[in-house]
Amino acid sequence: MKKKKLQISNKKGIKLQAYLELPANQKPNYYAVFAHCFTCSSTLSAVKNISRSLTNHGFGVLRFDFTGLGRSEGEFSDSYFSANVDDLIAVNDYLKANYKAPSLLVGHSLGGAAVLVAASKLDNIEAVSTIGAPATINHVKHLFSHDIDNIQEQGLMKVNIGGRPFHIDEDFVSDFDKTDLPSIVKNLRKPLLIMHSPIDTIVGIKNAEQLYLHAHHPKSFISLDDADHLLSNSEDSSYVGNVIGAWVERYFESKENTMLNTEGEQLVAHLNLKEDNFTTKIQTAKHNFIADEPTTIGGDDFGPSPYDFLSAGLAACTVMTLKLYAERKQWDLQEVYAYITYSKKHSEDLMLDLEKPSRIDHLLKKLVFVGDLDSSQKQKLKEIASKCPVHKTLITDTIIETEILDI
Repeated sequence: MKKKKLQISNKKGIKLQAYLELPANQKPNYYAVFAHCFTCSSTLSAVKNISRSLTNHGFGVLRFDFTGLGRSEGEFSDSYFSANVDDLIAVNDYLKANYKAPSLLVGHSLGGAAVLVAASKLDNIEAVSTIGAPATINHVKHLFSHDIDNIQEQGLMKVNIGGRPFHIDEDFVSDFDKTDLPSIVKNLRKPLLIMHSPIDTIVGIKNAEQLYLHAHHPKSFISLDDADHLLSNSEDSSYVGNVIGAWVERYFESKENTMLNTEGEQLVAHLNLKEDNFTTKIQTAKHNFIADEPTTIGGDDFGPSPYDFLSAGLAACTVMTLKLYAERKQWDLQEVYAYITYSKKHSEDLMLDLEKPSRIDHLLKKLVFVGDLDSSQKQKLKEIASKCPVHKTLITDTIIETEILDI
């Protein structure tokens, strides 16, 4: 997963801070927009966890700060609800113009209400998910209801919301009464996933019930047992992202499998020089993965380096061989770790008496055994570790033949 930092101008010219989270291969199947909760920001850990979980399902996810919040420009008093919807539409239009139109909107708390309204205005949105969302927009007014009577007299005034000071005015307050969310949900007619915690003390679970009753099928509800409103536990937010990713597959067209053809060989690697830097797709008969170079030598670091894969092959073969040996001997080997480091070392540093001293390839293998083993058993396992097939391949003469294929 990688992220790009963006600045997106809304219709008033206010610059919104945004981050675009991308899958490991940097090629999303679909795009989604995440709207954060009231007075929060896109850097809330729950927002990041949900966005990054969605990238594992092939989504590019744009999370951003509403006007006057986080690192976006503007004042909080300008961040009334209809302005939040306008910000969502601006972000949608930016993705549409520069990447691809988003298909999914995800909103947390009041951001959930905002994505419902935005989805009713955007034809490209095919599905919506809310998390701890209120059933009515003016629900949020209770957070500063004790100050509302003074706003007409004082104009712009300071209120405390969630322990933080904000300035609001009469327009900010009255805007919450302008949107008929129940009617919008009733007429939405798009797949809707409602997620809510039954112990939410900020936006009660009754709100989820009302949203569900107003919505038409296809609609779904997932209970977030034991989670708080802000999804403070990272396990809760990661769960939310994974559930949304799995749920939405039901409603999105399946992408054609672009698996590389190994042409009868064991493995193929493919690098598109026009589209990628060093990022290389690797395909076996049943598995695919990404290789890249680190940024220190000009790569994008989207995957392990070629030498990382070399070390990985040695490490994997080592621990598998030790498993088989220990099981055959009925030894109490419960876990084994193989740590590998590749480097170039001078033959003299390695105490090698060569006719022509030089720098040579060096692999350091360190082993950790977990289990009831005595010292002699550990020494024998160390000896066996040097006899795994990949280890023996690396230390014996290997012939590599190269051919040109016409495909």
